[in-house]
Amino acid sequence: PAGTVPRRRPPRSDMGRGLTLLLLPLALLAAPAQAEGGTAEAAEVKIEVLHLPEACSPKSKKGDLLNAHYDGFLASDGSKFYCSRTQNEGHPKWFVLGVGQVIKGLDIAMMNMCPGEKRKVIIPPSLAYGQQGYAQGKIPPNATLIFEIELYAVNKGPRSVEAFNQIDKDNDKKLSQLEISQYLKEEFARDGKKRHPSAHDEILTDIFKKNDHDGDGFISAKEYNVYQHDEL
Repeated sequence: PAGTVPRRRPPRSDMGRGLTLLLLPLALLAAPAQAEGGTAEAAEVKIEVLHLPEACSPKSKKGDLLNAHYDGFLASDGSKFYCSRTQNEGHPKWFVLGVGQVIKGLDIAMMNMCPGEKRKVIIPPSLAYGQQGYAQGKIPPNATLIFEIELYAVNKGPRSVEAFNQIDKDNDKKLSQLEISQYLKEEFARDGKKRHPSAHDEILTDIFKKNDHDGDGFISAKEYNVYQHDEL
């Protein structure tokens, strides 16, 4: 939501979806600073459904891992400030819904959306970049934004019971370095991308640095389940 800062990319851009599922889901646009004015509660996101597939399941909810393409425009003159198809070799973006990885307006706009659905959404400044704008993204102050979104996939989020149990091979409700190491190897093999030999160890170290809060060498269910939308 508004109030977050831009996420710094990990040192390697090819860490793969294994790390995505654990730590670093790809973000769309995170607000660089809190939207000013205090009108977020009164503001509204306007949603127009452009295409709704006959089969609409599952519908997106907070904590889900979404895969989408999107174009962003300034409402003032219709100019395009972002196109996901020109980033990351044109791959759709992965991100977690409802946890502040995107501006507040997008978190709202993409709730209850189904795979294959297309939406056009209008987001007021208070739910985007507010009075300060976002110069790096070519977004001026007090800008109303328009996004055209195509959603491809709705998956269980990275902090779900299913994801935790998949990694927790011995079912002791905590994740060891060996278990996460094996999980990363499996994910790396699955996506088939070439990586520097040191990438695995760097990612594993980073995961424990950011998640093992009590320093006991394990990531407990409580430490893992930061989104608090499932019970382990």
